[in-house]
Amino acid sequence: MDTREEILKYGLSFPDTYTDAPFHDDNWQLVRYKGNKKAFLWTYERNGFLNVNVKADPEKAYFWRRIYRSVLPGYHQNKDHWNTIVLDGSIPEKDIRLMIAESYDLISDSPSKRIYEAVRKIPAGCVATYAQIAELAGDKKMARAVGNALHKNPDPDNIPCFRVVNSKGELAGEFAFGGSGAQASLLEADGIRVTDGRVDLRQYQWKT
Repeated sequence: MDTREEILKYGLSFPDTYTDAPFHDDNWQLVRYKGNKKAFLWTYERNGFLNVNVKADPEKAYFWRRIYRSVLPGYHQNKDHWNTIVLDGSIPEKDIRLMIAESYDLISDSPSKRIYEAVRKIPAGCVATYAQIAELAGDKKMARAVGNALHKNPDPDNIPCFRVVNSKGELAGEFAFGGSGAQASLLEADGIRVTDGRVDLRQYQWKT
């Protein structure tokens, strides 16, 4: 992901987004969220490289700057809340995507954002069902969307998606959470007993 076309295409892959060029200058192309018309992705060329500005929580903003020399305080934007990503080939694509996704989540009212906020609240030692998280996120009919969002979890250290099971207490498939047995191991480390790939909801389900 090192061209403007690739960056803009990824930005437009998020729900309810569109491109804009507000400065009548082709060098500046943005992606905005339709719900509030806020931009979460700015692209422009500077000093021979494509630059991307993304919004970030202040702690995350400094976290990314410490990891990568090519992540800088936001050019022409609030330095605490925006970062500039210089696409010089030194940053892995997965982290570029993650920074863009975090920016989108900060400015949008997306279902994924509400889902992640609900999952963050599941206490240690408890599990929640997909339907339960969907209802907490504002729409009890989007249980399938919960599963899709959790498989794209941008921050596993702080969004404990391993605590979500199906309506029978069954764990996710082997592809999730790092491979076969990974979810069971995480739950057991959390103090939750797993028997034959299932959790006893009567004992462990989060009482919301």
